Amino acid sequence: MIEPRLSAEMTVQSLLRKVNQNGGFGAVLQKGDRISGAILILCIEKGKDPRLLEKMPSLDGPSTWQVIWPQSTENKQELDGYLKRRSSFDPDLWLIELDIPDAERLIAEIT
Repeated sequence: MIEPRLSAEMTVQSLLRKVNQNGGFGAVLQKGDRISGAILILCIEKGKDPRLLEKMPSLDGPSTWQVIWPQSTENKQELDGYLKRRSSFDPDLWLIELDIPDAERLIAEIT
């Protein structure tokens, strides 16, 4: 059975609104498909320690957000290269950046 879910655009707008309400900064770096585009979330704190999250399907329940890029800031070129490759393979991809402490908690509250 398919679980009901928000559109990609609605999920992104909800995340940005929640981050702004909590004193953080959020921005859309790349717009994807409004309905079903995959969403990558670049989480940073004060411009440091990037973590890249993506929603992954689960075998025994609803999809969950997983950290797919936990490397340190020294690997910024590698991260940029990865994001460019993902965008070239998936033009429907959303890429958003959230600069707020404990972004993972806010993401879990919204989705």
